[in-house]
Amino acid sequence: MRKLFPGVTRVHGSSRTDTGVHAMGMVVHVDIAEAELKMEARKLLLAVNAFLPGDIQVSEVRRAKAGFHARFDAKGKQYRYVIWNHPAMNPLLRNHAWHVPVPLDVDRMQRAAKLFVGKKDFKSFATTREYEMESTVRRVTGCKVYARGSELMVVMEGEGFLYKMCRGIVGTLVRVGEGKLTQREIREIFRRRDRRVAGMNAPACGLCLWKVVY
Repeated sequence: MRKLFPGVTRVHGSSRTDTGVHAMGMVVHVDIAEAELKMEARKLLLAVNAFLPGDIQVSEVRRAKAGFHARFDAKGKQYRYVIWNHPAMNPLLRNHAWHVPVPLDVDRMQRAAKLFVGKKDFKSFATTREYEMESTVRRVTGCKVYARGSELMVVMEGEGFLYKMCRGIVGTLVRVGEGKLTQREIREIFRRRDRRVAGMNAPACGLCLWKVVY
């Protein structure tokens, strides 16, 4: 951005994603002085993409209202997690899905997913960072498991998510699908508020920030 607009000091993102996590709907904002902004949105999109690598591209450019902030004005986010449930991995999804070769009980996973909806303390499902002393209570508005052949998708929606919380939820749902956890045990995991008693963090490669709601 500085190559196009020397006065730009920072690009503000709507979310912080772990290494290896993908994003289809990441929103960013940039403060550009009116005197510097001399091109229309379409030309700006082409100009920015010319400087970006192939795996990072801007899909849309809009002029925001004064004072808009990509992170602090967000009302909610949707994450999607892809699981490939088949003895052999689909090579086309190698970098975009978690390969789980053992059979999963999708019905059990779908029922268990409902337990994650609501305003709850998600301490057991997130990785706490020492420098973050924030509350571990979050409101999840949707958590559903969809199946299409060997491909499973976990769709999670909420006002905000803790560090690695989505991956912790998916890891726990997979344990349910394997028959290693029950709904009763998930309720107990919530009560314990201990990350060690929940499922593993699902690999980062299967997670995608799908959209940010304003």
